[in-house]
Amino acid sequence: MNKHFIYTSLVLFLGLNACAQDKTAIKFSKSITKENAYKHLSVLASDEYEGRETGKKGAFMAAEYIKNHFKSLGLKAPVNGSYYQPVDLATNNLVQSIVTINGEAKELLKDFIITPGSVTGEGFTFNNKPVLFAGYGVNKDGYNDFAGQDLKDKVVMILGGAAPADRNEMRQRMLAQREQVNFLTENQAAALVIVDPSLDVYTEQTKERYHNGEGRLVMKTAKYLKEQTTAKSIPVITISTKTANEILKEAGSSVAAMEKQLKESKQPASKVIDVAFCASAVRKEVPIRAENVLGFLEGSDPKLKHEILVITAHYDHIGLTESGEDRVNNGADDDGSGTTAVLMLAEAFVKAKKAGKGPKRSILFMPVIAEEKGLLGSEWYSENPVFPLKNTVANLNIDMIGRVDADHANNPDYIYIIGSDMLSSDLNKLGIKANDDYVKMNLDMRYNNRTDPNRFYYRSDHYNFAKHDIPVIFYFNGVHPEYHAPGDEIELIDFPMMTRRAQLVYFTAWEIANAAKRPVVDKNEDGTPRK
Repeated sequence: MNKHFIYTSLVLFLGLNACAQDKTAIKFSKSITKENAYKHLSVLASDEYEGRETGKKGAFMAAEYIKNHFKSLGLKAPVNGSYYQPVDLATNNLVQSIVTINGEAKELLKDFIITPGSVTGEGFTFNNKPVLFAGYGVNKDGYNDFAGQDLKDKVVMILGGAAPADRNEMRQRMLAQREQVNFLTENQAAALVIVDPSLDVYTEQTKERYHNGEGRLVMKTAKYLKEQTTAKSIPVITISTKTANEILKEAGSSVAAMEKQLKESKQPASKVIDVAFCASAVRKEVPIRAENVLGFLEGSDPKLKHEILVITAHYDHIGLTESGEDRVNNGADDDGSGTTAVLMLAEAFVKAKKAGKGPKRSILFMPVIAEEKGLLGSEWYSENPVFPLKNTVANLNIDMIGRVDADHANNPDYIYIIGSDMLSSDLNKLGIKANDDYVKMNLDMRYNNRTDPNRFYYRSDHYNFAKHDIPVIFYFNGVHPEYHAPGDEIELIDFPMMTRRAQLVYFTAWEIANAAKRPVVDKNEDGTPRK
């Protein structure tokens, strides 16, 4: 049976007009054009902006461009008179990393790397610790590399593997390593040493993988600051196969021999090796400039204007590659396209208000920073909101709407909709109605679930609103071969399609901002009905 027919009948039964176009909404959508889109995106995705990496020149330039656009429209600067909401980010760099084995100094980035994220406080130092070789560091399903071993004050060395094949494998490996670190910390080990074959032939990819001693960006929330003062975690040191062989030689073995033994015997082969392992690291916290850019349009209804619709996109991208003919990751689609859409929506709603037809509810237009670093800008806002979260009725998040993926090559008139019914049946209906009334494109919901292996619901800025019980819709065109690569350039953007998708977000925002009631949250985080 035709699902669209069922939905239309239901809408009519409820007394709603499924084809009730608002001529005022249509009138002010006219500024959302492919020409306007090109005007903004040709700047944001230009080589001059150097890939807009958080904390770098290009991101500052992009923030300035967005701010000036909001200012020119006359949007209010809601952060104590500023359009910028500073995000308190820092990176923890290691200014000194030393490893010696039997008194012989090892070479950083060739023989070893100390993982910055594993170093707490100002650093660590330990001297002349014996090494416990513990296979692959497995402790589950009746197999235990640590069984019968005294871990206290030992440097525990385990075999690693090749670089992760994809994001999911990387995530699983990180979770496993975290469990190992927690277990070894509880048992008072001195350090975890991981044998990593990728260090055997040092390349630019190796350098990029380990950030050349630079720690990942961290957000200095109250929780993080507390963890830094109370955290007890052993350091993690990565070594090459050559360095591991120097250690295992003292026990008459090698990495290859131990791998063979473990594979053939399927039994632990853990052993203490009598070598003097020393290591130290000094950590320095370096502040990183970052800001969300906020433009506020006050609602026209005296009773509803305290309620806020937040429209987001992330304006940062991944910056420059280490080498190559084209070093700029322009991020035209990811997420120059979404940022451009926010700029166009802001202009459309401002024009409506100036004509006396402004939205009843207020709208916060907010391109955010550091999505590529872990959704940090939106998380900062959700923890430090400029407007109370209880007054935030919904978040519409736009992340990549300028391309067509392989699954829709023959039918490009589509958009992936994610999260729309996760928390609120009302919001889902509003989004579908806006499409049916005005745009009529294919709303592809194949990724609209919590168990999708791609985890798209958790991978963009809307999630930092959803986790606070704020209904969300995430608009997305899917990935493509140029995703997170220098080839994500403006020449590959489908501007007519990008414009239609931006118009869909606009009409959905119009419905939400002018509805008699805010979308009701009727589902729990796990999707079960809320009582």
